[in-house]
Amino acid sequence: MSLINWTPRQFVVRGPWRELDRLRSHVESVIDSLSEGYETIRRSGTGVYPLLNLSEDDDNLYLTAELPGISAADLEMSLHGDNLTLRGERRIPEADEKVNYHRREREAGYFRRIVSLPVKVDAENVRAEVKNGVLTVALPKAREVKPKQINIQTV
Repeated sequence: MSLINWTPRQFVVRGPWRELDRLRSHVESVIDSLSEGYETIRRSGTGVYPLLNLSEDDDNLYLTAELPGISAADLEMSLHGDNLTLRGERRIPEADEKVNYHRREREAGYFRRIVSLPVKVDAENVRAEVKNGVLTVALPKAREVKPKQINIQTV
């Protein structure tokens, strides 16, 4: 005796709803195939590198990026208009030819991230540092986009 997997979408619909049920089944299969592809990408470790956060306060934007094992000499950052570009190379030391990997997930190579900044920044006063594998960039907001205090006078 064999077991057959039953799923709710395999029931038979008769009458005028048959075509609609066929369309629903097709849409579900397309969605399933798309989500399977997404899971494969997510599991394979490919994607956007490096991971980063962009936050702000009244005076600055702050960008932090995780860059373990990458020195400041291997990074390049530029600001063009409202876009901040971060480029670099992740190097992994070559292993001896006799090494036999059981798992190899760390990848080496070049990367580039372009981040659209939500406001104009003062490019002359941008500060960046790498500490413990985390790049921290402080981007002072341009004078014209900072909040202005307006004094109210009584007459």
